[in-house]
Amino acid sequence: MPYTDTASTESEHEPIHEARLWRDKGWTAKVIKNEDGDGWAVEMIRDGSAEPALVGPWTMGRNKVDPKPLDATAHQTLVKTASEVIRRHEQQLHAQLNKQVSVEVADQVLTVRLTITPDEFEPFGTLTAIGPFGDVLATATVRPDFRLTRDSAARWAAMASAISADAFGSTGRAGISAYA
Repeated sequence: MPYTDTASTESEHEPIHEARLWRDKGWTAKVIKNEDGDGWAVEMIRDGSAEPALVGPWTMGRNKVDPKPLDATAHQTLVKTASEVIRRHEQQLHAQLNKQVSVEVADQVLTVRLTITPDEFEPFGTLTAIGPFGDVLATATVRPDFRLTRDSAARWAAMASAISADAFGSTGRAGISAYA
């Protein structure tokens, strides 16, 4: 029978319920010696991740030397906490990469969005003007460090409007490629 990686992959996802290692429901909890001093810590690693999502202190057992053993309740609590940490991190990253302001241009209230694409080699931003009915009126590529403020959005929207007189009307979309 030829060797395949499926056997190792299947064993990596099988539940393990041991005192210091608990793998279940896509997460692995591992009790480790606390690097900062005495005591124990627990790290939570999501399946497929190289780094732990959460590392925190772990309770000592009754003998005050060994760690308290992991169990299903502790694992479930740790999964919820680690999932919340990941969710907050994703929300923070989304907020850093996506901003929007509302401005008034030519008697219309427009939403100007800045979306940063964090490419390793050539990151960039995209400004998008959105009309009151959700239609895209103009787009522009900007530097990734572009600061979106009401003033910068109003200046860009006015420039886009001047370049294409009907850009903010019902007939068209302006594709402005400028480093605003």
